[in-house]
Amino acid sequence: MTAVLALSALLLAGCSGGDGGGTEKEKRPASSPGKSGGNPSPDPDAPPAKGEVKVAGTLTENLKSPWGLAALPGTEGDLLVSSRDEGTITRIDGKSGKKTALGSVPGVAPGGEGGLMGLAVSPDYASDHMVYAYFTTESDNRIARMLYDEKKPAGQQLGAPDTVFKGIPKGTVHNGGRIAFGPDKMLYAGTGETGDTGLAQDKKSFGGKILRMTPDGRPAEGNPDSGSVVYSYGHRNVQGLAWDRAKRLWAAEFGQDTWDELNLIKPGGNYGWPEAEGKGDDERYVNPVAQWRTEDASPSGIAWAEGSIWMAGLRGERLWRIPLDGEKALAEPQAFLEGEHGRLRTVLTESGGKMWLLTNETDSRGTPEKGDDRVLRLEVK
Repeated sequence: MTAVLALSALLLAGCSGGDGGGTEKEKRPASSPGKSGGNPSPDPDAPPAKGEVKVAGTLTENLKSPWGLAALPGTEGDLLVSSRDEGTITRIDGKSGKKTALGSVPGVAPGGEGGLMGLAVSPDYASDHMVYAYFTTESDNRIARMLYDEKKPAGQQLGAPDTVFKGIPKGTVHNGGRIAFGPDKMLYAGTGETGDTGLAQDKKSFGGKILRMTPDGRPAEGNPDSGSVVYSYGHRNVQGLAWDRAKRLWAAEFGQDTWDELNLIKPGGNYGWPEAEGKGDDERYVNPVAQWRTEDASPSGIAWAEGSIWMAGLRGERLWRIPLDGEKALAEPQAFLEGEHGRLRTVLTESGGKMWLLTNETDSRGTPEKGDDRVLRLEVK
């Protein structure tokens, strides 16, 4: 970008043994060039997609297996973060980085890639004070909402979970986990096929899908099938959801051995897994807008800001920027922060020009150092 990033209104992973491409436990080789493959060449008449990213500071540290990150409305940049393995939600002061425990989520059964994952705040939070969470239980993955009462003592501020949707298949791997409210105030969830590849093409299964529902878990009006929450299918493991300024939905998806993907989501679209991975010539399947070698990405959280999708990479240990021209990639994706902060789980942008990056070295697949994990404050120019 040629100007300082100014955000106005933003909305807000592998073989069957891991949440990243290939063998996701392997660290990215230091000599990796960090380039993607199979993307269209830049339009020579388009303005150059330039930009520099640096870490401007650390908001907080010593987080354990952090996964979901959500901005808390009505505050000066405060954040909520989930711990996948501990099953807790913590509030982070947006200025000081002070951590306050909200409490534990009952019923969370961590194991493998499962546990307490995505967080979302109700679009009507000012009146209902509801926090939504996607988590693994002993029997399934589900979404529940909880009343957040910050007047209660720390550690006791979460009300009893009200399950709004259940029955999402669970597994040791590929549990999906990202949830977000769209511009339409509907709740979207990215799910995985748990390593059972057939689930992705089975429209009666909630595995390997993007789901769209009302805040209380009913099929949303306008879904491809009026009686179903299934919005798109043929996915392997969706862990990134974001909308651009034109309210188009984008999703990041873990490939297996060859290609990770950034997809533009169309209602009812079939994204090909397990029959297709990456771009192909089968008209039955929607091709990704951009793709990466699995060792360079293993994409988890994504966010949109100033014409680009920003994508956090786990195995790739880098932050990707994908400049967009409508429904296409404007230029080759750019990689930032390669290997500097380890595995990256979630990127979050919010109003006021803030961008946050959540590291993920303590999830059993990283090599944690003193202070891990962290929420980093980014500066983009």
